[in-house]
Amino acid sequence: MNKATYRAAALGVVAALSLTATACGGSDDSDDNPLTGGSADSGGGKAIVVGSANFPENQLLAEIYAQALEDKGLKVTRKFDIGAREVFYDQVVKGGIGVIPEYNGALLSVAVDKKSTATSTEEINAELTKKLPKSVGILDSAAAEDKDSVTVTAETADKYNLKTLADLKPVAKDLAIGAGSEFKTRTQGGVGLKTVYGVEFGKFQPLDAGAQSTLLKLLKDDKVQAANLYTTDPAIVEDKLVVLEDPKNLFSSQNVTPLIYKSAVNDKAKSALNDLSAKLTTEDLLDMMKKLVNDKEDASDVAKEWLTSAGLTS
Repeated sequence: MNKATYRAAALGVVAALSLTATACGGSDDSDDNPLTGGSADSGGGKAIVVGSANFPENQLLAEIYAQALEDKGLKVTRKFDIGAREVFYDQVVKGGIGVIPEYNGALLSVAVDKKSTATSTEEINAELTKKLPKSVGILDSAAAEDKDSVTVTAETADKYNLKTLADLKPVAKDLAIGAGSEFKTRTQGGVGLKTVYGVEFGKFQPLDAGAQSTLLKLLKDDKVQAANLYTTDPAIVEDKLVVLEDPKNLFSSQNVTPLIYKSAVNDKAKSALNDLSAKLTTEDLLDMMKKLVNDKEDASDVAKEWLTSAGLTS
């Protein structure tokens, strides 16, 4: 396949949506926080800062959020491509971002409670509601999920008889895995692979989160034998890759969930985002990302098209 995966190929498409990813700070939790613009009043109110992580799917989701809010007459400032969760989470807590599309299981295990054993959507959201700092909260989760995976080529799966993550244990020492640099130290990553499955790869090849086309090339060229791909990546189907099963639920539910700075998001905004989450499915995510990559559609157009088809905007 000559096509870049959607995370890399869509970078150029989504780049037009992204503002300069300057660091946001401040710890004032009041409605006058100049970074969030305070409460997002309709019409003449101040803007809600909609942020995104540093990969195209999250940027697309942020654009969907932004357009849904704008359709309700709310002012929005876009601050996309900020970085990984280790970068943007603190900005939400301090008020630099009003809302960002999150993945609830990763939010819990990476930023809130690394020792959590919650795996279901309900368990995860209950813990997040209890354990998040008082300045922030979550809204309704979508059915849509984009989970981490350990994925191999069909050839590698056949060679080592790999079907599940547990099957890696006797052979991983002779293999290399490629992933975003943060994967190595995350519970839902290298740390969890070792503690849950006893799997330790002989080599870890770190890459930037936006370098998925490079990661796929390394995987298909057998330079790495496993890769941390996301389950909505169209390349998994197009290249007939094998996602190793996870019977012990190392990778927990990863429902798309709005993370908000409470004082920056009013009831009208919350209602718009909850209505959006009620309609968004994993199939929708796959379809939208294919349009970005294969059909070369503009991300803002893809977002608008989905919102209209879902009956969320006119």
